[in-house]
Amino acid sequence: MFISVQKSFNRMQRPSYTRVFLTFLRNSLVRDMMFPTNFIIETISSFGWVMMNVGFYLLIFKYTSQIGPGTSAGDAWDKYQFFVFIATSMFINSIVQMFFMTNADEFSELIRTGGLDFALLKPIDTQFLISLRKVEWASFSNFLVAAALMIYALPRVDGFHLTIWQVILYPIYVLAGVVILYSLMIVLAAVSVWLGRNTSIYDFWFYITTFSRYPMEIYSGSVGSLLRFGFTYLLPVLIVVNVPARMLAKPLRAEYAPLALFAIAATVGSFVASRWVFQRALLSYRSASS
Repeated sequence: MFISVQKSFNRMQRPSYTRVFLTFLRNSLVRDMMFPTNFIIETISSFGWVMMNVGFYLLIFKYTSQIGPGTSAGDAWDKYQFFVFIATSMFINSIVQMFFMTNADEFSELIRTGGLDFALLKPIDTQFLISLRKVEWASFSNFLVAAALMIYALPRVDGFHLTIWQVILYPIYVLAGVVILYSLMIVLAAVSVWLGRNTSIYDFWFYITTFSRYPMEIYSGSVGSLLRFGFTYLLPVLIVVNVPARMLAKPLRAEYAPLALFAIAATVGSFVASRWVFQRALLSYRSASS
């Protein structure tokens, strides 16, 4: 009898994750609107950084018509195909920066100040709370720029024909890319438990994700092939953008079908591995008050 009552009580205490997430969204927006000038400056700064990157690639395509080894349709990316790739990269990175980057970067500060103690006492999954408690609305401008770039570039891709499968699979693989990058980020953040204070997550993040910002075809030769294998199958950051971008810019050929299947497996494996590392880190955590 007591056990059944206790289980009923636990169910009553269990929060609605959707409602909590919507509360995070609202509170973050209210907090940003309390300092509108700072919000506008951050938005303009984020927008300007994205536009400088787009301008850089526009400059490159002034001097070449394709990026990638060879001239075959499968190996090279022309101007509009590459802009679809860039837009896909911006979609994924804007989501990661908006929801996860600030929270992961502040995880070590929670450990140092004892804020993690209070997070552990909350009747909600700690990883969910740590990952989503702050939302950077200024990064949403990057998402809008990506949408505009996609609308501009996609209809200009040679032989463009949008199918129902592309409409269904593209957002699925974009979300898969978000999950892979989030998993990598939460692992880097969890290391703070063992290091005491990890203030270099942005540096690690930049170095590792640099490889995901370019088509995998550019990694050729002996060294390039080794990098391509390592960052595809060992640390799967190359598939983050390459697979969804290819869905639209150059639909997967038969030889790339296994890569699309591997992307799903890598997404599940990355999340499970990051979840395990995070839980192990919490088990090693010692309260700041102890």
